[in-house]
Amino acid sequence: MADSVLSPDAPFHIVSNAGSGSKDAHEARQQIEAVFAAARREHEFILIENPEQLQAVAKKAVEAATASGGAVVVAGGDGTINAVVQAVLPTRRPFGIIPQGTFNYSSRAHGIPLDTTAAATSLLTAWLKPVQVGLVNDRAFLVNASLGLYPELLQDREAYKRQYGRHRSVALWSGLMTLLRDHRQWVVEVQHDQGVERVQTPSIFVGNNALQLEQVGLDEAEDVRHRRRLAAVIVKPVTTAQLLWLAMRGMLGQLEEEERVRDFSFERMTVRVLSSVGRRGIKVAVDGEIFWCRPPLTFQVAPQPLMLLAPAVER
Repeated sequence: MADSVLSPDAPFHIVSNAGSGSKDAHEARQQIEAVFAAARREHEFILIENPEQLQAVAKKAVEAATASGGAVVVAGGDGTINAVVQAVLPTRRPFGIIPQGTFNYSSRAHGIPLDTTAAATSLLTAWLKPVQVGLVNDRAFLVNASLGLYPELLQDREAYKRQYGRHRSVALWSGLMTLLRDHRQWVVEVQHDQGVERVQTPSIFVGNNALQLEQVGLDEAEDVRHRRRLAAVIVKPVTTAQLLWLAMRGMLGQLEEEERVRDFSFERMTVRVLSSVGRRGIKVAVDGEIFWCRPPLTFQVAPQPLMLLAPAVER
């Protein structure tokens, strides 16, 4: 799309979890509806009644936006956003976000308001910002992708949230409980811009969100933001106590200083697992969701950007 702004009469096709029936989701949909109705902006909600229908709902929204010349908008967290990105990315349709998640890295990195009404209002005057997308094999990600420890942490976090609620304190507590357990040490061959190396590690993390990388103190944030590169973080073999220390250093923004962590930026990286792999492949975390992937895993920047609807003040 050559224009840098969205046509003022382009309709919004909104993928929303409002079909879940929760009070928060219902209130969010009412707030979004009020903003677009007041602006007389054509829009429709395409509801996710069941999480298993998410891919089908995303495809429906993209098809509708393509037919109408409109934009696809997601009202959800990073995981829901990721699912819709899969469908939107090949089409280059404009893509908007109304954040509804816990951490909302995709929104915060591009100045999108966390308040529902403010985020919806910003879409009315937004501009089209090309945003870098990462790929692990054929799966897109905006925030991060990883194998090893992080997928375990996400699984535990979801279990705790179902029991205690979707709060940051619950996420942090479940993360601590995960770190206290014993973890598998993966033996892998890593091929990247600087050569090939064999490593043993409990976790390989690949970042595509400069804000998240800055928060843990990694210099590669600038490479991700300006140089079309991704950031790799490979944890060296550590004890449970050392792992807890690494987590603390990350929370304090001091991970760059840690010699137990190897970090570098790259354009393309392939990970071949030399230790045993189950029939389903490798469990990989992608923007907060877990998938099974067959090795080897190839991480790279997608050839086409995501056309994000960013607030006009960020231009």
